[in-house]
Amino acid sequence: MRKVLSVASEAVPLIKTGGLADVVGALPRALAGQGWEMRVMIPAYRGVLKSLKAAKAVWKSPDLFGAPARLMQGKVGVIIVLALDAPHLFDRAGGPYSDAGVDFVDNGERFAALSYVAAEVARKGVAGWKPEIVHAHDWQTGLVPWYLRGTGVPTVITVHNIAFQGRFARTKLEALGLTQADFQRDGVEYWGDISTLKAGLMAADAITTVSPRYADELMRPEFGMGLEGVLQLRARDLHGILNGIDGAAWNPETDPHISPFSVKKIADKGNNRKALQDEFNLNVKGPLAILISRLTDQKGIDLIAPAIEPFLAAGGGLAVLGSGDRWAEAAMLDLATRYPSQVGVKIGYDEVQSHRMFAGGDAVLVPSRFEPCGLTQLYGLRYGCLPVVAAVGGLADTVVGATPATMAAKAATGVVFHPVDALALEQGLMKLVSLYEDRAVWRAMVARAMKLDWGWERSASLYAALYDTLISNAD
Repeated sequence: MRKVLSVASEAVPLIKTGGLADVVGALPRALAGQGWEMRVMIPAYRGVLKSLKAAKAVWKSPDLFGAPARLMQGKVGVIIVLALDAPHLFDRAGGPYSDAGVDFVDNGERFAALSYVAAEVARKGVAGWKPEIVHAHDWQTGLVPWYLRGTGVPTVITVHNIAFQGRFARTKLEALGLTQADFQRDGVEYWGDISTLKAGLMAADAITTVSPRYADELMRPEFGMGLEGVLQLRARDLHGILNGIDGAAWNPETDPHISPFSVKKIADKGNNRKALQDEFNLNVKGPLAILISRLTDQKGIDLIAPAIEPFLAAGGGLAVLGSGDRWAEAAMLDLATRYPSQVGVKIGYDEVQSHRMFAGGDAVLVPSRFEPCGLTQLYGLRYGCLPVVAAVGGLADTVVGATPATMAAKAATGVVFHPVDALALEQGLMKLVSLYEDRAVWRAMVARAMKLDWGWERSASLYAALYDTLISNAD
């Protein structure tokens, strides 16, 4: 087996705040079928070590960024996990990056420590195991390629969302294990500050993003968020590899959280629709849309209230699960107050409830202003919950919008709207109503969506080929 170390700030099933965790947790299993052993390194946040089986210390330091630390190796299912047990950095209340909505002031040091230990494992190996390549994810591990430059260890960094750039004051150079020589235009310097993501983009042998269209978008100012110049510079090393989903966890025929249904028994999906309406106290005759999302400007939440009234007037409904900015939460709750029998809102996140919503919903709304890949629409397709999406990033790569041409070709799997504004979303929702009213057309689209294969096998083969190329180039 070839060996690769994946370094990230979160991974399913140990810790999750978003799609990054799903990817990091799923890729090792998919790569195993390609002849690769991928071990995953994450921080040992509070409670993580309790989830590891047969955990043992494989590396120790008397002083890792201010206090003792150790690296614990154990298993979660078939995945071997390396958890960085540094209580002064990771054993605290709150989430991985913040508590009560306030970022931890030492986030730079916390994830620099994770990156440093990953680089040590890559250089020297641990417990008789030494990776041939290292795969870093997002700003939290952007310093891994930087620490490893010049060592001969090939590195890949994946940009899951370029909006998060790991930006810290220049005064933190020493605290992050960096020098004044690192602080330059071709280094970690970013508009007078440090950017750990930029460090990774400059130093990695290859850069990947999570959809082909997002790779192209990142080189444009409206999507690159200040780093488009760096991506243009690295264009030859930039690859768009679409995310997949865990076909075992997301399978409407075997999902333990729902009333099962299949392509051959699509009518059974109606049992879940009824249960979802009961759960949200709704009475909807037309298409029942769901929204499962962070409630933020990026996700286009501000577009929903101005766009949805004609949809509701036509008999549609909306069930919302999510949390985020206070204004966005308030906007969704206001809709529920004004349309109590058609709009239901639950603030927060519940993985099991999300399964019930995909199973019971007729359509899933994803009106994002930018979306690197998006897993929500893939779950929707798998469960016959047709996506209504903005024509950006991975949404445009994965959903075939209903147009006269795509309907004639029997290719449409959802509704794609453009530009990303309230009027276009309103038009998309009304198109959804028209599709839903033609029951034969609707059933055909649902069946078509459910038959699509969004598993990890193809994407894993692309990662494996990239790893092989980089290792060969390094020899």
